[in-house]
Amino acid sequence: MTEQIRRVLVRSLAEVTIEQVPAPVPGDDELLVRTTVVGVCGSDTHAAAGHHPFIDLPYHPGHEAVGTVAATGSGADDFAPGDRVIVEPNLYCGGCAQCRSGRYNICQELKVFGCQTPGAMADLFTIPADRVHRIPDGMTDFQAALVEPLATPVHAVAKAGDLTGRTVAVLGAGPIGLLSLIAARHAGAARIAVTDLLPGKRERALRLGADTALPADAPDLVAQAHAALGGSADVVFDCVAREQSMAQATGLVAKGGHVVVVGVGAAGATPIRLDLVQDREIRIEGTLMYTSDDYRAAMSLIASGAVGPADFVTATYTLEDAAKAFAASLDPEQVKVLVTVDGP
Repeated sequence: MTEQIRRVLVRSLAEVTIEQVPAPVPGDDELLVRTTVVGVCGSDTHAAAGHHPFIDLPYHPGHEAVGTVAATGSGADDFAPGDRVIVEPNLYCGGCAQCRSGRYNICQELKVFGCQTPGAMADLFTIPADRVHRIPDGMTDFQAALVEPLATPVHAVAKAGDLTGRTVAVLGAGPIGLLSLIAARHAGAARIAVTDLLPGKRERALRLGADTALPADAPDLVAQAHAALGGSADVVFDCVAREQSMAQATGLVAKGGHVVVVGVGAAGATPIRLDLVQDREIRIEGTLMYTSDDYRAAMSLIASGAVGPADFVTATYTLEDAAKAFAASLDPEQVKVLVTVDGP
């Protein structure tokens, strides 16, 4: 009889269930991976609420995935059962202009494992062998679970150019905002201001190295940030991506400065001050996911001790309690919620 596995199915925030399905079988160039840890991302809760512009309900989550190779396809002989791996979830075509130039994170046909395809919030999953990275010796599963979330800010910081000696504002102190703070500091930023609505998030930002952490709803936020930074910010990372945050970003950034949009915006139009963008020669740039270079940089940063689970992992749940994990992730005081999988 075909082995049955558990797999999470998300129909809505109120309907996160466990289904029993046949165990997947790896294709020639694929790996069969047994999940050990998988993160719940902000994109997951946005999708479950029906608010994500690129993820349709129902879906099978799990793109922040850590696991152990259980079996290999005939063409995946670079890996062996027992190898510990993390998933790089961008599934790209390899043939479009973006892929050919190395920017496969913006592939014309991009799909994301665990978003547009079944993910790793399950006992077992299959994945193309070229979409995983071996976990470095000595790195724990919880450390490895932070590689994917960190790779996005690493990519965003790289898009901003050389930050050495520059001033930075990070809007939003959720997981991506806090990791952007660390990545920007590692890249040489001289002073960093972080904003958030919640005092607990602002306190965490200060513990992680922010020079100042300001209430995001302060009516004089721009003036406070300018005073703390000694002037306008050279670079602003908008990890909120809403009308209010974009208005703050254009007010905070220096003439000739750079606004990097890291957060996933809602579908539809977002008003911005084009007069300021034009008059101040502000560069506004989006950033999507990462490439393998960003993954390697994220692994190196974690291995150095600059990013650790104690600062980010605030709750863990078993696979059977995936619904509780999604509910916990809605609590704005949480940072990173992990689901652990110990076999069927």
